[in-house]
Amino acid sequence: MVAIQSPRDTLFHTSVLLDEAVRSLAVQPGGRYIDCTVGAGGHARAILQESAPGGIVIGIDADPHAIAFAKGSLEDYGDAAVLVNDNFRNLNAIARKHNFAPVHGILFDLGFSSMQLAEENRGFSFQQESPLDMRFSDKQSLTAADIINGYERDDLANLIWEFGEERFSRRIAAAIVQDRPFTTTTELAALIRRVVPSSPRTRINPATKTFQALRIAVNDELTALSTGLEQARDLLGAGGRVAVISFHSLEDRIVKQFFQREARDCICPPEQPTCTCGHRATLKIITKRPISASQEEVQRNPRSRSAHLRVAERLSEGD
Repeated sequence: MVAIQSPRDTLFHTSVLLDEAVRSLAVQPGGRYIDCTVGAGGHARAILQESAPGGIVIGIDADPHAIAFAKGSLEDYGDAAVLVNDNFRNLNAIARKHNFAPVHGILFDLGFSSMQLAEENRGFSFQQESPLDMRFSDKQSLTAADIINGYERDDLANLIWEFGEERFSRRIAAAIVQDRPFTTTTELAALIRRVVPSSPRTRINPATKTFQALRIAVNDELTALSTGLEQARDLLGAGGRVAVISFHSLEDRIVKQFFQREARDCICPPEQPTCTCGHRATLKIITKRPISASQEEVQRNPRSRSAHLRVAERLSEGD
């Protein structure tokens, strides 16, 4: 199976691990699926193609700009594509509102899209000047500027370390506190380049990890992921699958540990001689190791080089 993307999808964004994700979901005609991060609609379109006739996809995105774009991308599918501007942390409520449970498959394509990176005034890119915003939705109150200009030095350093895994987090935080306030992305990126030593071994911009940390904090992404995974587990019917595409180790670790926990019959501490938790396995891990992009895909779309796809299947009550 080779999924076909609409030209409108590929104008700003190329879906990562497209064929692998759809194949891993074991999409079937007439199935019910949820794309938790619909973006430009590339994955949703491929799922709709494979689930025809009769398939339905609910596409969720916290970004209203993405929803507007996906409406155009998926307009050929009419009522089979249901688009919802919300955060997947509310996955259960969204599905219940649309009488959409149980489902055959749920997809999470994490991180942010090339469209968001390219949009002016969103603050996701350090390569163009824009306000320090980074919100997926303007319904959110916290911005990157609030963090940069308001957090204490130690809190800022801890955030950059925890969410960006930046080993120069304390040096960066100290410089930010000394030179603030900051109003634009380019101001902040220039400061980071001044205080973080460049390495000839990597071509990664010194501001990359700090910007990642700010984006994760502004959108509370890791908490949303944990919450969304738990709700996805409960919405799946027996044999239904959840597939997650992650782009950095923090996300991948959460997915891996969640799948491992839900594949065990007991989650008591190893030193405890008898089980008292009553936990029973709900998922079977399909991907013992994460699926990565092929060399051909990485050449076409360099963003895919860091992508990891993990898949699990819902067990029946008797398993």
